[in-house]
Amino acid sequence: MGLRFLEHVLILTHDPEGTRDWFCDNLGFRNGDHPEFGFPVYWLYIGEQDVIHIGKARHSSHQDTYLKTPSDQEGLDYSAAGALGSGRIDHLCLNCDGMAEFIDRLTRNGVEFSERKAHNSNLYQLFMREPINGIKVELNFSWDEAIRMGRVPAYTDTGSHDKPLTS
Repeated sequence: MGLRFLEHVLILTHDPEGTRDWFCDNLGFRNGDHPEFGFPVYWLYIGEQDVIHIGKARHSSHQDTYLKTPSDQEGLDYSAAGALGSGRIDHLCLNCDGMAEFIDRLTRNGVEFSERKAHNSNLYQLFMREPINGIKVELNFSWDEAIRMGRVPAYTDTGSHDKPLTS
């Protein structure tokens, strides 16, 4: 017995359609099929795998019951539906390739992002905040891809940086 992989993340939001559209339009997810739960949901896919599920927060008592766990205490709001940001989870991270296409799409769509080199690794990172719910999103690319593109991160493991780096 052991963990194998992360199956999906559920985002409960006041604006499921806007959330779906942002992830599809800016990050390239595909909206796809899902089972019927008796309440509205969207499933977003990478290839053939559903990885982000989106639902309307506080949609119905049926949904609340379906999502409840045995240890939930009566009267506590576990949905974090009223709070902007990533709530109890700091951010969502996706491993990517094709950084040029991502940067072009994000720039074209007016999405602000920061660029970093991950500490003691060969990762180049783009960080942004999804504006519907305030969820922080991290996109990881290979450092070699960033070097080929001539990208210069604003921050590296040695601190702020304003000169081109070499591998």
